[in-house]
Amino acid sequence: MQANRRSFIAAAASALAPAAPAATAEVDWSKIRAEYPWTEKQLFMNPAGWHPMRKSAVAAMHQYLEFKLLGPGEGRGRHASGHQDEARRGFAQLINAKPSEIAFVQSTLMGENITNLALGIVPGGPWNVVTDEFHYESAIYMYRTMEKQGLDLRVVKMKDWRIDVKDIEKVVDKKTRLVACSLVSFLNGVRADAKAISDLVHAHGGYLYTDVIQAAGAVPIDVKALGIDFCACSGYKFLMGDRGLGFLYVREDLQGKVAKRFQYGDRQFSNIRYHMFPHDPPGPRPCSWQQRTGAGGHFEVGNIANVVAAGHADNLRFINELGVDRIQARVKPMVEKLRSELPRLGYPGMTPEGTPTPISSFVVQDTKKLAEKMNRANIDVKIQWNQMRVSCSVYHTMADIDRFLNAAG
Repeated sequence: MQANRRSFIAAAASALAPAAPAATAEVDWSKIRAEYPWTEKQLFMNPAGWHPMRKSAVAAMHQYLEFKLLGPGEGRGRHASGHQDEARRGFAQLINAKPSEIAFVQSTLMGENITNLALGIVPGGPWNVVTDEFHYESAIYMYRTMEKQGLDLRVVKMKDWRIDVKDIEKVVDKKTRLVACSLVSFLNGVRADAKAISDLVHAHGGYLYTDVIQAAGAVPIDVKALGIDFCACSGYKFLMGDRGLGFLYVREDLQGKVAKRFQYGDRQFSNIRYHMFPHDPPGPRPCSWQQRTGAGGHFEVGNIANVVAAGHADNLRFINELGVDRIQARVKPMVEKLRSELPRLGYPGMTPEGTPTPISSFVVQDTKKLAEKMNRANIDVKIQWNQMRVSCSVYHTMADIDRFLNAAG
């Protein structure tokens, strides 16, 4: 078994080399598709739910596990940290942030909870929070629960399958501490006008949080240009990794000032020294330490999943080298065909025309009948709430789209 595992790692790692081309090279999409063995088993049209993993990323995770199994010999020691620093740098590069503005979090919603607590947003406090109907359902649950406990909450309704900034403007005031929204909605793929929202809330002295889990790796994100103050995402959707580890961006000038530390742990300090045992240097008992700076030093607490970090590091290197603009251009004609053809097959569209994301949603009258069709065709797609959400990624081809449309018809 050990030999098989090592063979898998070597083969998968070597397979990556041509899959992440330089910016000027032609992309061989067939080699990228070959990195996803799932494509040989099933047509998977739900990367917005969870993304199949690349062989190279799984190999990177195995390399960390080989270190845990066999120890630091034969170069395994370089994988001991799960390449956390590379993962942090990779996500920072992806969204045009500094690594010092990135903290590891357990999940997207953990990042949003941390944002609220760091800003002092609590039920019964002096602030109000503004969100909208296209924000993630668990975030809506959080805010509605807080509302029952005394939070002043304003929820903007959707119109014509999108959120109008003018409707947000009607409810933002000088007591608005936070506007929280999804940069790309998980419901229908619509993209929020983050720049207009940030300009609006900043003019009233508040801040903008965006959930970017459906955006990171799928559409370009520039937190500086968009004026985003906080954002978070996990890594198991368009970042192509596994669950259990994500990222929180906190704008540098807010750390420890507006956004204050409210929980404490050993990822916030380094260079521990004791001052109570024989031969210890003098100092405050029982120990002293050096405070870490940056978002990690303020908002991380304890251990993170190193094995997941190793996969994230590999995937983020791949995405950054390939380029999100290339990914977006690759899936655009597939998305356009789905949005054009599915309404003709009896599935009215729920995603506004021209939405520049890989997610499209459609109205479904008979979900049971459609689910049976997809099962017979060996296709996985999200069918729920009298809706069908279809999403595309780097491993898809136009032949996949035609197969899907044939099954839907």
